[in-house]
Amino acid sequence: MPSYPHPIIAREGWPFLAVSIAAALAVGWLAGGAWSVPLWIWTLFVLQFFRDPARPIPGTTKDVLSPADGRIVAIQKTHDPYVDREALKISVFMNVFNVHSNRSPVDGEVKGCWYHAGSFLNAALDKASLENERNAIWLRTPDGQDVTSVQVAGLIARRILCYVKGGDVLTRGQRYGFIRFGSRVDVYLPPESQARVTIGEKVSSSATILAELP
Repeated sequence: MPSYPHPIIAREGWPFLAVSIAAALAVGWLAGGAWSVPLWIWTLFVLQFFRDPARPIPGTTKDVLSPADGRIVAIQKTHDPYVDREALKISVFMNVFNVHSNRSPVDGEVKGCWYHAGSFLNAALDKASLENERNAIWLRTPDGQDVTSVQVAGLIARRILCYVKGGDVLTRGQRYGFIRFGSRVDVYLPPESQARVTIGEKVSSSATILAELP
């Protein structure tokens, strides 16, 4: 698993940033500075999209941290299809202006990983959870609580990156993956967990407490 933290810009962004800068410089050299302005604007977009700032880790080990930046689009009791149990699901929708690195919501051992190919519906829609391309990891905390974190591709997202495998041990807020260009992350918790966020609330990866485990 790649080391973390990364210096300001996520490692996934450096190739995109290098190509953008090279293209802007080349167009500026060959056609003049005015023609390169759109490419410099694109470079600024790439820079903000792949930013990866350090974040605080609040609360205690019973506090479930947000695995992603964005806003809350779902808080509901439902069935966790990965661990086959009843669960409290909290979903975070990420737009193109959010930080897109994903971080572990809890301390725990990775007990399973599942990748599913699928559609690329608008990630704000609830049906995206089960129909879009997605990658799930099942974490078991030291207290024996099961937490499932699911990266879901969105309307224009075309690449889910997950760097963990079964047997890896993660700590709260540890970076474990990345999704490119708009998406969502679903967190399935024990049904007795208490949500600490509300629908529509903006959250920050690892800095916002989503819920409290029983």
